[in-house]
Amino acid sequence: MTEQPTAPKQFRRRNIILPILIGLAVTAYLLYKDFDGKSFGQIHWTVQTAFWLFMGMVMMAIRDLGYMVRIRILTDKALSWRRSFDVIMLWEFASALSPSVVGGSGIAMFILNREKIPLGRSTAIVLVTALLDELFYIIMVPVCILLAGWGNLFPLDMEKNFFGLSLGIKGIFYAGYIFIFILTTIILLSVFFFPKGFKNVLIAIFKLPVLRRWADKAANVGDEVIVTSEELKGKNFLFWFRCFSATFFSWTARFLVINCLILAFMAGADHFIIYARQMVMWVIMLISPTPGSSGVAEMVFQGFLAEFTLPNLSGFQALVWRLMSYYPYLLIGLIIFPRWIIRTRKSEVDSEDAHLKPADKA
Repeated sequence: MTEQPTAPKQFRRRNIILPILIGLAVTAYLLYKDFDGKSFGQIHWTVQTAFWLFMGMVMMAIRDLGYMVRIRILTDKALSWRRSFDVIMLWEFASALSPSVVGGSGIAMFILNREKIPLGRSTAIVLVTALLDELFYIIMVPVCILLAGWGNLFPLDMEKNFFGLSLGIKGIFYAGYIFIFILTTIILLSVFFFPKGFKNVLIAIFKLPVLRRWADKAANVGDEVIVTSEELKGKNFLFWFRCFSATFFSWTARFLVINCLILAFMAGADHFIIYARQMVMWVIMLISPTPGSSGVAEMVFQGFLAEFTLPNLSGFQALVWRLMSYYPYLLIGLIIFPRWIIRTRKSEVDSEDAHLKPADKA
């Protein structure tokens, strides 16, 4: 039997403390900077407030349900709804504890493999989910520009300076979108058309003296792409339509959380602009070096959406947003992970026993 990899270090409880401290520290700073004593008096807790906050939570539930549907499609329903829930929650847990620039894809393969999805297929699933997510972004950015207008995507005051970067928000967005487009194109060509050619090019590149130390890992990546290509051969249009539909609903619901949050406290905002600006926000958060974009997300929220929040309360609404969309995954993951480890370990032992001959058991 193949030995299961040990639990990722990111899942250790002490690693949860860092993103919480960073996020709360930045939120406290934003609240302190804008607080004037009268700010919270602007909030009127009405039925409308409660309704839109509730709808924000509904959007989060739709987001996770979409991911569960997608993982069941990609595994040909090898995962039950309960196991799909565990996989998605742990995947989000891992992402919340990893720097956004790194992501949780490597840990996702560990999770799927532990759920008895073969490693080659796990690799294919993780790669396809990334591909679908990037395709959603590539398609929706032009749509948002048409609906909201190019000039409304970037707050003017943030063009002057952003965390000391002279490149500016537009430059970061251009670079990020082009990078995502090129990366997605390479993945599409490599997986669906030239998997062996991609491996050969990769091996040739990593023969260079500067890169030679990573040659074995590069060859492994090439092998994984070939395996992914074999896994995806023969999938029909309906399969891909269902996968992308689940992706579309998940990401749309994810972005609509902020729209619901703003509706809870203000009315009359241009929600096309709010949605479109989140496309730019996502690129900024994607390159964040902090776990789960903690700290960076709160500052980006204030920078991009302060004009749609109550005066001097953008920091407060950023906190509410993270309480709805980030911190729950830390709590749920912390609860689920120990039980999941026990369940998957027991399943592993039962499977091993089932394959033993009576003489072996004796």
